[in-house]
Amino acid sequence: MSVADTLIKAQPAPPDRAKRWTTARISGTILVMFWVAAAIGLVFYLYSAWDIAKIERYGPKFLSGLWTTLSLVGVSIAIGAVISLPVALSRVSKNPVISRIAFAYVYVFRGTPLIAQLFLIYYGLGSFRPQLEAVGLWLFFRDAWNCALFAFSLNTSAYQAEILRGAIDSVPRGQWEGAAALGLNRLQAFWKVILPQALIVALRPYGNEIILMIKGSAIVALVTVFDLMGETRRAFSRTYDFQAYIWAAVFYFCIVEALRNVWNLLEARLTRHLKR
Repeated sequence: MSVADTLIKAQPAPPDRAKRWTTARISGTILVMFWVAAAIGLVFYLYSAWDIAKIERYGPKFLSGLWTTLSLVGVSIAIGAVISLPVALSRVSKNPVISRIAFAYVYVFRGTPLIAQLFLIYYGLGSFRPQLEAVGLWLFFRDAWNCALFAFSLNTSAYQAEILRGAIDSVPRGQWEGAAALGLNRLQAFWKVILPQALIVALRPYGNEIILMIKGSAIVALVTVFDLMGETRRAFSRTYDFQAYIWAAVFYFCIVEALRNVWNLLEARLTRHLKR
């Protein structure tokens, strides 16, 4: 067996290879430059078209519409989360009748457009006003905001239920068996062992669902709810200045970006024990 007497001297790093200007690289550079120029042009336009009188008149209305959007989405997400839990449990139930009823609920609300569901509730239930008045429900459904809340809650509960069902199914079977070995019944095992793990898996899809609901909430402007988009339409109808829609897009972008960063921090906090 031979033994080396000296160590090999450190070698310099290989020189960087010059990157060739391929067609894909040229196209990507041109596209990036286009979007940068568009962003600069948009900022310049907003600066040159700045009208303090319009800001003072319609700014508070935009903020009021923003609050309507956030409150509508927030309440509907919370109600949908409450509804989604029994629906998700019914989806994973071994009872074929309960499972199929839950599947039909999820299938219908995920398979039809949200705007169609909103119109069916807002305009369709108006056809049954005498029956709703007889049972005392017309006071709720005569308000457009309540109809939008009802439609959004049912829609997001279907999506959240499917997210939660997939997360529950992703938990290994051994977790159930380990909980049973510790003497926990199925309900205790679900609340203390399975559900916490499933919620971590479902965290990112939940964030995506909230973002989609925020962007989809703009359709309530079609049923006379003056949310952010509703106030934007009203401002445009009085000023014919399309920068109102630009500012609405900026508001939506800021909401989504803030939520994305908050969700990243929340995910990093809740999954810190999983990082090596």
